[in-house]
Amino acid sequence: MRRYLDEISALDLPTEEIGFTGGEPFMNPDLPAMLADSLARGYRVLLLTNAMRPMMKCAPELLALRDWYGSRLTLRVSIDHYRPELHEEERGPRTWTPTLDGLKWLSDNGFAIAAAGRRRWGDEEDALRRGFERLFTAEGIDIDPASPTQLVLFPEMDLNADTPEITTECWDIVGMQPGDVMCASSRMVIKRKGAHSPVVASCTLLPYDPAFSLGERLGDSLGDVALNHPHCSRFCVLGGGRCSQ
Repeated sequence: MRRYLDEISALDLPTEEIGFTGGEPFMNPDLPAMLADSLARGYRVLLLTNAMRPMMKCAPELLALRDWYGSRLTLRVSIDHYRPELHEEERGPRTWTPTLDGLKWLSDNGFAIAAAGRRRWGDEEDALRRGFERLFTAEGIDIDPASPTQLVLFPEMDLNADTPEITTECWDIVGMQPGDVMCASSRMVIKRKGAHSPVVASCTLLPYDPAFSLGERLGDSLGDVALNHPHCSRFCVLGGGRCSQ
């Protein structure tokens, strides 16, 4: 990972934030060192986690990073719905309590935190936010459910569903500009299982589609990205989804 941090500096890229996602990032034993390296170079860090046992095993390292870097480290916890049975429908049995306990630990210890829910059950956004508000209030969790960055509600990505085609006319229709889409300013670095080296992909939604692999170095990936995948339409342009802060 340090090679990519060095390349950001060598290319003088205007990078502000480094994000870590998975799977569960805390399954990687090098994660605390990667967080420290990123923060020490002055970047904000966004870490996506399920806040379960692997995170809690790193509690001492997290507390030290909080003491050194404060709110420059944000942990976004995946809590798919405010109803335990729906969260566990997605995450599996016996996942609700450890996730909620981990989120409460982060809140009680003064970390900068956010939560990520999903719209897959068809709830209206206002109803979802009110449900999460009741949960956060009851549990004493310091998250503002009205904030789109503190509570992110992701649209669903169903490759089997009919997806509207997008054209350049869509920007004015949906009130966006090309620069608002993640791949205009972000890249994902992933080392696939069995691969000899990492690759740079256009975004976090398309880590396994070879058409969106842009080379082994950041410098290879700086051109335009064609929005020709169903996720581009459903998640980013029409869904308004954004994985960063």
